[in-house]
Amino acid sequence: MIFESHAHYDDKAFDEDREQLLSAMPENGIAYIINVGASLKSTESTIALTRKYPFVYGAAGVHPNETGALNEERFAWLGQQCRQPKVVAVGEIGLDYYWDEPSRDIQKKWFERQLELAEEVCKPVIIHSRDAARDTYDIMAAKGASEIGGVIHCYSYSADMALDYVKMGFYIGIGGVVTFKNARKMREVVEAVPLERILLETDSPYLAPAPYRGKRNSSLYLPLIAREIARIKGVDCEQVVRQTCASAKRLFGIKDEQTAGTPAFV
Repeated sequence: MIFESHAHYDDKAFDEDREQLLSAMPENGIAYIINVGASLKSTESTIALTRKYPFVYGAAGVHPNETGALNEERFAWLGQQCRQPKVVAVGEIGLDYYWDEPSRDIQKKWFERQLELAEEVCKPVIIHSRDAARDTYDIMAAKGASEIGGVIHCYSYSADMALDYVKMGFYIGIGGVVTFKNARKMREVVEAVPLERILLETDSPYLAPAPYRGKRNSSLYLPLIAREIARIKGVDCEQVVRQTCASAKRLFGIKDEQTAGTPAFV
């Protein structure tokens, strides 16, 4: 059973075939999906998906590039959504310095507030960090993120920093980038991080693995990512699937036993 730890099936890229695609997941071995909020609107859409599909769970949060829309009233609403029954994480939250807007001060403010919210509701965090390695780590350390737990989504920094996050008690999200020909740094991360601290993710509809790079991504491609991790680690692909599923269920507090078909190891 494969656990998809990060996808965005509320995205407009799935408007034409969302129901058909999601309904086919269990028979293709995808037993669990975390659909991740990135704005107030997508958090609302995420919660709707968790109510429709038994195997879909949600994360409620505001992506750093969307934090300019937050105020106290909207943040209070977000806090209510984080308490919904199938919302298992606060995310995706963090810092993104690739773009100039909103300002770094605004991003930091709401990153800190959402970390505090996660602690309040006793749920792990899903961290987005782009071109903001040191500030992300320092804020998490200052806010006691080791007591919250979570995953560094779509990890893109050094192997050494990945191990620092592991020491903090975090998991490292590995997606399609690890299959790219020029992904030497990502392969070094996979080599360094214990398998017990790796989660599978796609970030669908983005970052499809090779040979589908540049096309719409979906959780059906997770076996390609698992296979590459297995190759790097020198273990069976089934071991990667089994361990990452167990780790994700532990992190997100999911105790039920889903039944799903055999993963399609393409």
